Amino acid sequence: MTQAFKGLEGLCRLLILVAFLLLSASVLLQVFARTFLSTAPVWTEELTRFCLIYIGALGAGLALRSGDMVNVDLLCESLPGHWPWRLRLVSAVLTALFAGGLLAAAWQYTRVGLRQTAPSLGWRMDFLHVTMLILFVTLGLWALMRIFEMLTGRHDGRAIPISEDL
Repeated sequence: MTQAFKGLEGLCRLLILVAFLLLSASVLLQVFARTFLSTAPVWTEELTRFCLIYIGALGAGLALRSGDMVNVDLLCESLPGHWPWRLRLVSAVLTALFAGGLLAAAWQYTRVGLRQTAPSLGWRMDFLHVTMLILFVTLGLWALMRIFEMLTGRHDGRAIPISEDL
């Protein structure tokens, strides 16, 4: 994996960790407030939802890389010869095309958020809507990386176990 993709992977992992810690703190604050205070902050539910959306958007590309995405290995890997490799390549190409095809719509969706604000937090919604752009960019980049690795013989396209990934 090139240094740029290692950096992207590290950045995604770090941002997922930050979003998860923020999510945990928000939920703990809500539980504490409901248990020990007379009123609970209303914004914690919205912040929790935003964190979950960011975790999903940032993690989709990493899930493709590590093989944690849903797969039909039983059928594909039981085929003879080079067919499993070909199907993995076609799958990566289709994923890259799908992600690339949705980039313009994701950009428009992000721009719609400029005119909206989150009800309880008061944040501009483009900060949330940009997650769709992040999702398709990272998913497309990881799919292109898989295609490149498969065509150059660096990798066979199978899932990369976590132990090799680190």
